Order: sequence, then C-alpha cells, then structure tokens
Amino acid sequence: MAKQMVGQARFQVPGGQATPAPPVGTSLGKYGINLGQFVQQFNERTKESMGLRIPVVVRVYNDRSFEMETKSPAAVDLLKQAAGIAKGAGNPPREKVGTVTRAQIDDIVKRKMADLNARDAEHARRLIEGTARSMGLDVED
Repeated sequence: MAKQMVGQARFQVPGGQATPAPPVGTSLGKYGINLGQFVQQFNERTKESMGLRIPVVVRVYNDRSFEMETKSPAAVDLLKQAAGIAKGAGNPPREKVGTVTRAQIDDIVKRKMADLNARDAEHARRLIEGTARSMGLDVED
C-alpha cells in the first residue's frame, strides 16, 4: 500500500533551537509523529542558521512518517542582522532605526532567491528593499 499524506503543517522555528514545545508540538502533535525525531532532524539541518527564524513545511503520511522542507530564513531576520538592530521601527515613515547597503541587500537576495516570488534578481531586490523600508531602514548605495 502506498503512503498517503494525511496532513501538512507550516510554521517558523528558530534555526537549531527547535523543541517539542509550541509551535512544533501544537502543529505536529495531532498527527502522532515522533516529535523528538523531528526536532533532532530540524536542529541538525538548520544549525548554521542559529537563531534566525526558519520557515518549515512538514508533510505527514498515514504511517506516521514525515517529510520536512526547510526554507531560507525570514527576510526580516536577515535585514535585522545586516543592520545590526534588535527590532524594526514602531512608526517606519517617521522613525528610522538603521541603514543597509545595496551590497547587503544583494547578499540577502542571493540567499532568498529560491523562496521569493520574483521573476528576476532586480525584482527580488525591490521586494527586499521594500521590506527594509517598511521596517524603518534606509537603503544606501
């Protein structure tokens, strides 16, 4: 008998720091999979992105096996890391909290290109620049 998918869960977890507690436990517990095995595999796969939020899609099958797909870290986290800030501005049009350069934006675009809904690198750059502006960051040349 072939494996049938019984569910799919999407959530974000800090890289290399997953635990069976929420959001992992609440999202996957209802499917009855081995949470310890998931946590171990996720932490091993994402240890180089320690602390950055990693989006993950988990497909669960009828034999309680699972398939995990990790994406690139969230653009907001990468921008905060590049600018050296803890959080974005409360009122972005009036309040500026830092700056990022085009070179830093290009590095983020290269890292996120596979997960972005962009037709080319220029369009992806504009998406990331828009995210930076909405956080209260200035983009410099």
